[in-house]
Amino acid sequence: MSGQDLNIQWFPGHMTRARRMMEENLPQVDALCEILDARIPAASRNPDIDTLVRDKPRLIVLNRADLADPSLTKQWKRCYEARGFRVIDCDARSGKGCAAFAPTLRDLMADRLRHWQEKGLTGRKIRVMVVGIPNVGKSTLINRIAGRKAAAAGDRPGLTRGKQWISVDSGLELLDTPGILWPKFEDAEAGALLAVTNAVKAEVVDREALAAFFIRQLCRMYPDAVRTRYKIEPNPERTGYDLLSEAAGKRGFLISGGERDLERMANTLLTEYHGGKLGRLTLEKPETA
Repeated sequence: MSGQDLNIQWFPGHMTRARRMMEENLPQVDALCEILDARIPAASRNPDIDTLVRDKPRLIVLNRADLADPSLTKQWKRCYEARGFRVIDCDARSGKGCAAFAPTLRDLMADRLRHWQEKGLTGRKIRVMVVGIPNVGKSTLINRIAGRKAAAAGDRPGLTRGKQWISVDSGLELLDTPGILWPKFEDAEAGALLAVTNAVKAEVVDREALAAFFIRQLCRMYPDAVRTRYKIEPNPERTGYDLLSEAAGKRGFLISGGERDLERMANTLLTEYHGGKLGRLTLEKPETA
């Protein structure tokens, strides 16, 4: 089972409107903050963003770092810094690491701030557009930085539908935008990883196929997690369905006639992953970016 077999496509109409809104508002902002999922730092980057924003100063936030592999988060930070971006990692839900947001942004904008000061624009606010894919934690991060519930937040994709200007302090204003995916996933594996982490709505995905893809990914990257949690030998050369079937047998998930219940095992695997029971996992390495 590969990402190619899933063929995930999801581009609701509101995303077309969101992209248009971003394009219309870019001239009004000084910088861009791109929120990525630290568990999938390449797959959670919308490739259209680079084309849209061109030369705007960019801050990358690796959110959900509390769920990601710490050693790989450090590698990803170095990877994006080498590309010329400023990078911080954080957990917007708990607030860990979020205190670095405003200072890093002001450091990124230091030359622009000096220019404004020389022109006497001392009261000029830094205006930042916050972008990212659905369900990556944009609104949660904004609320954490603002210190209040200023943006609608929830654990499902597509919650933010319109733009929201949010004042953080006397010198910083953020524009919250709807999460947007891109019209076609050229990289099928990226689409599968987005589905695993809930950036794509669950109802558009075959759960068994997704779990089959995911368990093979785990066998390649975190074999000990598979061995410990599911009591099977993590051989990535086997099909994902074979691995799911063996795991279902170990758990005693059976249906009539003694057949193994792959649907139940698929849902269990994905639920346990989302619940953090497999540990802190990052599903991509920098060389795959």
